[in-house]
Amino acid sequence: MTSGTFSVNGRTYAKSRRPVVVICIDGSEPDYHMEAMAAGRMPWLSKVLEGEGTSWPAHCAMPALTNPNNVSIATGCPPSVHGISGNYIFDTELGEEVLMNDKRFLRVPTVFGAANEAGLDVVVVTAKDKLRRLLGAGLVEDGPSLDGSGEFVAPSRRGICFSAEKADRATVEDNGIGDVLELVGRPLPSVYSADLSEFALAAGLRIMETRGADLMYLSLTDYIQHKHAPGTEAANGLYEKIDHYAGRLAGLGATVVLTADHGMSAKTDDAGAARIIYVEEEVRRILAIAEDAEVTESDGLRVILPITDPYTVHHGALGSFASVYLPPGAVRASTVEALRAIEGVQEVHGREEAAERYALPPDRIGDIVVLAEAGTALGRFAAWHDLSGLDAPLRSHGALGELQIPFLINRRPARPDVLDKPFGDPARIHNYDALWVATTLLAEQESATAPTRR
Repeated sequence: MTSGTFSVNGRTYAKSRRPVVVICIDGSEPDYHMEAMAAGRMPWLSKVLEGEGTSWPAHCAMPALTNPNNVSIATGCPPSVHGISGNYIFDTELGEEVLMNDKRFLRVPTVFGAANEAGLDVVVVTAKDKLRRLLGAGLVEDGPSLDGSGEFVAPSRRGICFSAEKADRATVEDNGIGDVLELVGRPLPSVYSADLSEFALAAGLRIMETRGADLMYLSLTDYIQHKHAPGTEAANGLYEKIDHYAGRLAGLGATVVLTADHGMSAKTDDAGAARIIYVEEEVRRILAIAEDAEVTESDGLRVILPITDPYTVHHGALGSFASVYLPPGAVRASTVEALRAIEGVQEVHGREEAAERYALPPDRIGDIVVLAEAGTALGRFAAWHDLSGLDAPLRSHGALGELQIPFLINRRPARPDVLDKPFGDPARIHNYDALWVATTLLAEQESATAPTRR
């Protein structure tokens, strides 16, 4: 890799002398790797942390969901800057509820696109296809211009970006690579399986072995974490595989970061029954809208659950973060106070306060933001949710109960100060600092400790 730097979104990134690999373990609260290490299932990570490696307590971006956090890692900044506020939003311009998987929602370029333009070989492999167009913008297709104009422009050179979910459809023209199944030597995995994550890891390893990469991002799926608690056999089995591939990548000389997009919490009572607050029903009660009133858009009340995505089988679109759009004439302050009084609700904020407190784009959240406690899920109204696919006690994410995540690296960069945040347990880093830590912070550390030549 050539020496030098490149800049994007107000940050400067050093061109590392080693390959840099960031693995985003979807839904990975810290107990997952701690339990797996205690069971002897992550020998590489255990050895790394006993020697040259580092573990820092970390926070994800809010809401604690897949799209906002993967894009935060990809851009090096929070949702207030990049604009991705959930997996699902109410598009006020269109007047429609839409999935937030389209790159048109991006407001800034990614680090991947900037690195690609700086001449680095960049590889992005996602487990789920929903992230591919967001993370591939500026890498394999048009993306936000690096000049800050907001215009979408084609990259001058092409990297690689594809999903494990649709690896059989990857082409050189669209994804920068073809014949992925043959390269990896594995069949196409089911989207609802642990194999999806392993395929993404195996693909990253094979690409590094066969053609190399300067910067690689591997984003996994939380299928296992939604169904299995830390320390269970299924969870330990997945983390054993993560340890294997991370160790193999490190063996090729890579700086490897293990972090997560969010944590995961059980949303059940002691008997294992789902503990759910149906926010739209509660707001109708608060506003004295008849409980038997037809649920339509005409009354102006709308609750958005930003966890909603195309893969709701294992969580039923039940998370712990909700946006409320109030009908005309509703008094926001009294509604906020009434929602705060509901058992299981942790925080309720008006739009402006939520945007400031959690670094959110104010135009892409509701009049009110509701956050549930770790053990409680939020729904719209009972009939809106299909829970027939839940074959295990509900585990989900979205709010402060899932804020804490791991940040592990097989190097020893200088330790950052504790984050100055008014919520969550103490942390030293955000997940969206991963690429900066693995490049610039490490380069600064190595430069400071290098022997002086005479």
